[in-house]
Amino acid sequence: MISRYARHEMSAIWSPESRYAIWLEIETLAMEAMGELGTIPKDAVQAYRAKAKFDVARIDEIEREVKHDVIAFLTNVAEHVGPEARFAHQGMTSSDVLDTCLSVQLARASDLLIAGCERVIAALKSRAIEHRHTPCIGRSHGIHAEPTTFGLKLAGHYAEFARNLVRLRTARAEIATCAISGAVGTFAQIDPRVEEYVAAKLGLAAEPVSTQIIPRDRHAAFFAALGVVAAGIERLATEVRHLQRTEVLEAEEYFEPGQKGSSAMPHKRNPVLTENLCGLARLVRSAVTPALENVALWHERDISHSSVERGIGPDATIHLDFALHRMAGVIEKLVVYPENMARNLALLGGLHNSQRVMLALTQAGVSREDAYRLVQKSAMAVWQSPAPRAATALLDKLRADPAITGKLAPETLAACFDEAHHFARVDEIFTRVFGGIG
Repeated sequence: MISRYARHEMSAIWSPESRYAIWLEIETLAMEAMGELGTIPKDAVQAYRAKAKFDVARIDEIEREVKHDVIAFLTNVAEHVGPEARFAHQGMTSSDVLDTCLSVQLARASDLLIAGCERVIAALKSRAIEHRHTPCIGRSHGIHAEPTTFGLKLAGHYAEFARNLVRLRTARAEIATCAISGAVGTFAQIDPRVEEYVAAKLGLAAEPVSTQIIPRDRHAAFFAALGVVAAGIERLATEVRHLQRTEVLEAEEYFEPGQKGSSAMPHKRNPVLTENLCGLARLVRSAVTPALENVALWHERDISHSSVERGIGPDATIHLDFALHRMAGVIEKLVVYPENMARNLALLGGLHNSQRVMLALTQAGVSREDAYRLVQKSAMAVWQSPAPRAATALLDKLRADPAITGKLAPETLAACFDEAHHFARVDEIFTRVFGGIG
């Protein structure tokens, strides 16, 4: 993981120091439980708690010889503890430590991701309310469709990230499980109460059936949730990128004083943050398929999942954490141009009202097919006319067509071009999304 796309709070969760500290806590808690159960001497537990420590470089040195990370860790801790270390890891297997540690790390990572998602949600809500009644053209297939408001655009993304917040919380709950069940998960060499004790102390749930490892469907669901959140980030980032295009320029990323857009062209103001976000989203989603493939392991377990998770665990959470905070910053500082939205709304001479005219004709007794044909005839003439088009271009064409005026009174036709009609339900939608907002 490169530091360019990482925040310290998330990176620290995945550091060797953090990992070994969690391992040590798991081992110590297990010993405490065994001491209470009388399986091992309580004074050995006290000695372990008092003297246990580790050295990352020394662990690495031992692992180069023994080729086993948990054994290297236990050996290094024993060097500090002394004879009482023989009571550590009683009845446990490596996966008890590794899987429970991974659960702790993913749960802690989830807390940061949840906080990042909440920041995005807050930014979207604030800007959506700010631009609740800022008119702009809606687009389908990238082509002008009917008017909407910029606030309504953002409200849609707000609703999506509200769902993403639920997904992250659900993913955290599913991944936060503990397994201290020994070889093949039968508790043959360790009391299940040890697992219950460790789980409670670490804020985890005890895995019902661990088969020596925590079943990987949990991890698959976790990374799938991260992939969905990343997709939401990319959708929002792509919208900003399109709106910043020179020919559109309805909104753009904040361009800081002293910032440079191009090494060759001094005039450039590029959407580099949102482009970066689209790339990060792809990296996060790349973890989903390997996580799904990790579910089908051999019998009670193999370790084909291990190398995958050592990569995707840190990478996906660090990338997504960074992306969430970058996305929030983009929305918080987004520069919005209502005047350009108004300009683009008027660009096609009222073509965005074509449906209203068609519907008015059907209300006047014309078949839908004939109404569509009549309106499209005038609409295509306006579409093919040179720019700039008059704001009333479509209305003027329709007024010149006897087939239209023979069915619609002048005031009825003119009413079809009342822009306020398109925004009559905006407040109702906002209430559905945000509740009472004043």
